[in-house]
Amino acid sequence: MKQLLRGAKVLRGGALEALDVCLECGAVAYGAPGAFPQADATATDLTGLVLTPGLRDLHVHLREPGFPAKETIASGTRAAARGGFTQVCAMPNLNPPPDSAEHLAAQLEIIRRDAVISVYPVGAITQGQKGGGELADMAALAPNVCGFSDDGVGIQDGKLMRRAMETAAALGKPIISHCEDQSLLGGGYIHAGAYAAAHGHRGICAASEWVPLARDLELARQTGCSYHVCHVSTKESVELIRRAKAEGVNVTAETAPHYLLLNDGDLEEDGRFKMNPPLRSREDQAALLAGILDGAIDCIATDHAPHTRAEKGRGLAGSAFGIVGLETAFALLYTYLVKPGRLPFARLMELMSLRPGELLARWMGIQLPQGDLCAFDLETAYTIDPEKFASQGRATPFAGRRVYGAPHRLWHDGHAIDLNLQEGIYAPTGI
Repeated sequence: MKQLLRGAKVLRGGALEALDVCLECGAVAYGAPGAFPQADATATDLTGLVLTPGLRDLHVHLREPGFPAKETIASGTRAAARGGFTQVCAMPNLNPPPDSAEHLAAQLEIIRRDAVISVYPVGAITQGQKGGGELADMAALAPNVCGFSDDGVGIQDGKLMRRAMETAAALGKPIISHCEDQSLLGGGYIHAGAYAAAHGHRGICAASEWVPLARDLELARQTGCSYHVCHVSTKESVELIRRAKAEGVNVTAETAPHYLLLNDGDLEEDGRFKMNPPLRSREDQAALLAGILDGAIDCIATDHAPHTRAEKGRGLAGSAFGIVGLETAFALLYTYLVKPGRLPFARLMELMSLRPGELLARWMGIQLPQGDLCAFDLETAYTIDPEKFASQGRATPFAGRRVYGAPHRLWHDGHAIDLNLQEGIYAPTGI
């Protein structure tokens, strides 16, 4: 069915321009207002909204199979749709983890049955996703995963990481790396900075991230492996990535909204401020902002990591690591970076849609759907209320913030998705 989307402003050539959009059979065409005839078409009035490509998130935790009390494919993808996302990559922190074709098949079946947007699994690097031991059956996983990661633990042995990179390179897939040297953690759970010292908390040093990153960048140089760095949080990591790119290493990187908008001076004695890696220093935050501006950082991903209320209700020391972010990421970044003039709107769309889309298409060896669009209201303020989330997770350090940028309508491959989520009106076929 032909659809005409009228009255919205569309980002073209770095500027917002009033254009009509025609969606037909998944294809998208843009024209001047009134350019497309309305005959045999359904028209939708988007006056006052801004129409953008759908967002893509390379790093989410959907918790199923294994942990449905935290999140499900159904609730997590509905949360993603509510945030303006049309594609997400699901990390392998599952039970069982996707370390074999059999285990991956169980995850794929749930995705096909319950997802309301496209979900691309990330396979485990090691058997049991333990960060050590034997490699997973990467060859069997490769056709149906976008890459390999032991997110949450990291690969501790350099020799094992070399083998993983050599295998991934031969399969044409990236290593998606959680950089964490567990020997340097020292029992810490927040950043080893002023707040930890003042309040008697055990800290996590910055070296626990950048030391294994330096090792991996050298391995990526030697093996030619495509290497993607997860949730970058330190100034040293940004500089290492910047230098490696200049030297021709095949490296890409992501950071998350909370590292760009908060630092350890914003911590409170509440589990909703606890994530891994932790909120770092003001200097680290500034380096990350510089990195998204100059291209050292390619993408912004949410690292959406839901837990139960009980798991997040034990303060900084006792709570599980992880916060939710799918339903707040765009609005927060638009409100606190774009509106004050710290980040161009066009660059935000590159970081949240265009560049992650390029990487996802390359990693999967596919062409992403053209008809993925989101209409945002950039003019009306609203308050972030976790009790209204579609996600089962509620832990966010941004509760109560006034923001702009609510998604009002979403199309995935030309199909409208009901953002009220009372009834799903799009049944995806999966991958």
